[in-house]
Amino acid sequence: MSATRVFAGRLAGMVLLGPDGESVGRVRDVVVSIRSTRSQALGLVVELVNKRKIFLPMLRIATIEPSEVTMVSSSVNLRPFQSRAGEVSVMDDLVGAKVHTDDPEHEALQGRAVEIVDVELERSRSRDWVVSRVAVTVRGRLGRRGDITVLPLSTVQGLSASGAGPANPDAELIAEFSEMRNADVAQKLLELPPERRHSIAAELDDERLADVLAEMPEDQQGAVLSALNIERAATVLEEMDPDDAADLLGELSEDKADVLLELMDPEESEPVRRLMSFSPDTVGALMTPEPIILTPQTTVAEALAHCRNPEVPMSLSSMIFVVRPPQATPTGTYLGCVHLQKLLREPPSSLIGGILDLELPALSVEDSHETAARYFATYNLVVGPVLDEGSHLLGAVAVDDLLDHILPDGWRDHDWRREVG
Repeated sequence: MSATRVFAGRLAGMVLLGPDGESVGRVRDVVVSIRSTRSQALGLVVELVNKRKIFLPMLRIATIEPSEVTMVSSSVNLRPFQSRAGEVSVMDDLVGAKVHTDDPEHEALQGRAVEIVDVELERSRSRDWVVSRVAVTVRGRLGRRGDITVLPLSTVQGLSASGAGPANPDAELIAEFSEMRNADVAQKLLELPPERRHSIAAELDDERLADVLAEMPEDQQGAVLSALNIERAATVLEEMDPDDAADLLGELSEDKADVLLELMDPEESEPVRRLMSFSPDTVGALMTPEPIILTPQTTVAEALAHCRNPEVPMSLSSMIFVVRPPQATPTGTYLGCVHLQKLLREPPSSLIGGILDLELPALSVEDSHETAARYFATYNLVVGPVLDEGSHLLGAVAVDDLLDHILPDGWRDHDWRREVG
């Protein structure tokens, strides 16, 4: 049975397995974010068999067993691990650090410097791993370690986003971002002077920075990306949705865009290049080539599992597109779609091929933004299929991407939040 509570020290040294049971490496540390309101584990530092250390987000972890950790998928980012502002390594930064406590149940420890021995992680209902308790000890005069006491994190003082000791303003701000929506993080960054904005953006992990960039005005996206070294910029582009990456590259000079595309993984750059070939005022330039695409033999239960994937945007999870193989865009023959509401009303064992919506028209890559807007308004949808002349699925257009392009230029520069409430 998978653990729901574990001390970080126990994880260090555990074997990391892929979903098929193959050994990937060993856990060496746990990266956490320390905040006064909510502290949580961000991911694991994993040493691969070739001794390279990489970062594995906690969302990529399926189970934690007594002697091993198993991943959701075998896909990992092979970039070497680098500590960033707002992130603290348990074994390297916290264990051995001095703090103090005001825990009323341990009066003997109050007013004394105590040393962190370990931290406990607990899985929450939202499937996040939060820092719940801290194990501490008091060193004797000869340096001997005394009894270990486990304290609630809320009673431990002297910890900040930068670990134990004085707070780092940038680290505190980055830690604050962990509980904010990407659009709000983008707005917060835009309020900072450019130099500090670029510095803090560079400290975000690749996935978060990709998501935040997508919420910025396109000229600011280009400025932030240009402030990164060229290899990091290419990695961040790989993490972006292809349509967002294509929009961003369209703001850069042709030479720089070509260099970045060349540095990207070919599997990631190919759909971006395809989107950049369409006119910017057409549906083709708006679509994502990565909606949920399944075959007619898929069960309702399997389809719902795809819809529940937290990495799939809510708009894209509202509809399943059904095709004949291959499923990669451009796909085999498009057969129809299944709405999420329909899936919720069908037996889990039913095949989605028998509940297709065969009447919904599709969009064409050459359709205008206005045509797409009328399409969504007519059929009360938030996402729609885009086909080529041979009835192959090329991708899907989501209403949020459409709104992003039909709103006036510079709409992101206006902070409408101040006018609400």
